[in-house]
Amino acid sequence: MISLLLIAGFFSGMTIPIQTSINSRLGLQVKSPYIASAISFLVGTLVLLIVSFLAEPHFASDIGLLSSIPWWILIGGGCLGVFYLTSNILLLPRLGSALTVVVTLLGQMIMAISIDQFGWFHIPIHELNGPRMIGILLMFVGVYVIKKY
Repeated sequence: MISLLLIAGFFSGMTIPIQTSINSRLGLQVKSPYIASAISFLVGTLVLLIVSFLAEPHFASDIGLLSSIPWWILIGGGCLGVFYLTSNILLLPRLGSALTVVVTLLGQMIMAISIDQFGWFHIPIHELNGPRMIGILLMFVGVYVIKKY
């Protein structure tokens, strides 16, 4: 089962540079990275609403639960998504696809290791160890090599 999840994660990761390239192109077409990001989120929201209604029949009746969820949980992911997506739209034309992806991935890994180490957001703790530190160091080397060549 874990192998299938790793494969799914691999293919999911492959969509990021494609999405970033498409959204960057959209930004050029509409002459604004912010409008491009808004269009991308609007389309994504519509698709997710359709999927939610089809896959989760109780979706409409669960809307009332929103009032019991802390505000930072409700808006945090969306706001961070806007920052990430719009940053990628701005970075890709300047850094290229490979460097944009690898530098944002390095940021993701550093934050993920921090979340694991300290158990932020009630995530089970996975302590920082030597192999994880070597992995991050190798990612820094990867950023350097991709930037240099």
